[in-house]
Amino acid sequence: MAAKIDDCNNRVLSIQSHVVSGYVGNKAAVFPLQLLGFDVDIINSVHFSNHTGYPRGWEGDVLDGSKLLKLVDGLERNGLLSDDCDVSDPGYIGHILTGYIGSESFLRSVVTVVKKLKALNSKCRYVCDPVLGDGNPGKFYVPIELVAIYREHADVITPNQFETEQLTGISIQTITDAQHACSILHNIGVPLVLITSITFPPDYCRGADDNLKSAPVNSIAMFASKRSCTTGDGYDCTDEQYILYTPLLSGQFTGTGDICAALFLAWTANMQGDSYLGDALEKLAGTMHAIVKRTAEHAKNVSTSSSTAKQVFSREMRLIQSRNDILNPPKLFHSLKLAPLKEIR
Repeated sequence: MAAKIDDCNNRVLSIQSHVVSGYVGNKAAVFPLQLLGFDVDIINSVHFSNHTGYPRGWEGDVLDGSKLLKLVDGLERNGLLSDDCDVSDPGYIGHILTGYIGSESFLRSVVTVVKKLKALNSKCRYVCDPVLGDGNPGKFYVPIELVAIYREHADVITPNQFETEQLTGISIQTITDAQHACSILHNIGVPLVLITSITFPPDYCRGADDNLKSAPVNSIAMFASKRSCTTGDGYDCTDEQYILYTPLLSGQFTGTGDICAALFLAWTANMQGDSYLGDALEKLAGTMHAIVKRTAEHAKNVSTSSSTAKQVFSREMRLIQSRNDILNPPKLFHSLKLAPLKEIR
């Protein structure tokens, strides 16, 4: 089923990388959003032949910040950014989605675009997948200067464990650590946080019947946190937090974070009710597990004696084959609502 959408805010401006072959960046994010009922305007920050994990490199071009601003200026001159909503109008851009950004200058141009769109539509959300790096081997893909910029401008942020640790300075070893890390991100102005993947250390794992303050064995966690404040000064706030565990699937895959951010945008866009965040997390986890599992099973059919390029290609996300799991997320996992930390700001 499509996500529940406000027709005046159903457009997404997605500024991400593009590959001719494979599924990362916009190639990974746009299809799920369109399936779920969103109109997506696409700006490709890079245009590459393939993602950078292939053994013989890649070819292509990189969009610089000035060209990004020119593209947006062209949209504005033709009334395509919209400051109105009626039957003859394209509608507001209600969401901005960004992924991998390779330079500080390009990100500053993105911030200029974000400010422009929020001036036209106060409801516009900036959903930021802060692609910085990962915990294995724990290195940055991008200049470290981007960290400070990411922290200051997003409405929704979807880091992995490594990226969360870099953004907050918190080493996540326990659920309480994850709660503190999200609290830091809330304190600097990000209302909604999704940590897309957390792998807890072995001594923090438990059997299925143990208490909830430890993690199941051979699991990976998703963690969502939403801050609501009754006043505009950032005080008198409450954090609603959920954790969800899925089985850990072996293998290294690209594009999972891009799909995850797009799905989280969709399922949190207009959901309402006391448990909407937990529901969104369950839909997200069901779809992601189905896609990754299908991809892993496909990759097993490729011989280890095949070329490295064929092996890499076999691990490209089976996105099209998973369209039914995107439209109708399988109900595989249950989210757990956590007691809030005692001190919030």
